[in-house]
Amino acid sequence: MSAGPKVGAVVITMGNRPDELRALLDSVAKQHGDPVEVVVVGNGSPVPEVPDGVRTLELPENLGIPGGRNVGIEAFGPSGRDVDILLFLDDDGLLAEHDTAELCREAFTADPKLGIISFRIADPETGRTQRRHVPRLRASDPMRSSRVTTFLGGANAVRTQVLAEVGGLPDEFFYAHEETDLAWRALDAGWMIDYRSDMVLYHPTTAPSRHAVYHRMVARNRVWLARRNLPALLVPVYLGVWMLLTLVRRPSRPALHAWFAGFREGWTTPCGPRRPMRWRTVWKLTRLGRPPVI
Repeated sequence: MSAGPKVGAVVITMGNRPDELRALLDSVAKQHGDPVEVVVVGNGSPVPEVPDGVRTLELPENLGIPGGRNVGIEAFGPSGRDVDILLFLDDDGLLAEHDTAELCREAFTADPKLGIISFRIADPETGRTQRRHVPRLRASDPMRSSRVTTFLGGANAVRTQVLAEVGGLPDEFFYAHEETDLAWRALDAGWMIDYRSDMVLYHPTTAPSRHAVYHRMVARNRVWLARRNLPALLVPVYLGVWMLLTLVRRPSRPALHAWFAGFREGWTTPCGPRRPMRWRTVWKLTRLGRPPVI
């Protein structure tokens, strides 16, 4: 089956997982329908050997996850305009089925207001999906597809018209919450986001705290996210709720110290342009099950 919207894919890599990267690229090459054009971005590192036809870009420094992905977007023309849909895939992931690109084409064609699709992430050995990989509050059933208010950064598809309209990912975030920043801007512009349990990326089960900068970045970027996007009245409410949740989870003393350092940094450093969402978008997020206070 060949069809309509043109699909591209962006993969960023640190060059340290060549076997996993090759397996991912092979899974993309096996997608049904018209071929998916792929760009692999070496984020401050050389790109390992890739199959013929895969484009590569090597950046002189690590720009972070959003910065690297934004470079990949622009490789398809301004805001990715040379294609209609862009897949963003982690370099140690693997598309579980051969129909994912076709399902994306069908979904975006059927729903003109659909802007972003979040795939289900499953462990390749157990098939299980971690609760944190279901982008909604009611995450107990990962097999239930639904409208959602954010998406998973390394397992998604974005209509490039969204990027042209609201911009790309926030470079300054470097790591953490960049997806929610884009999601909120897209929702405010009238687009919708779907979580699709039938679009699966295999990915080994991991803990986000494996990253040394995790606690600082999560706290800093949470503040930036609120400062950039929320109406002024909701900023202290949103951040107060997240501070309470952090304390309830009882992180270790070093983790808590890093978290509060990041929280202070979020208030004292530039966060980029402020474009508060409309109150009707706040209501939309609430109707979708996640008001922007949590």
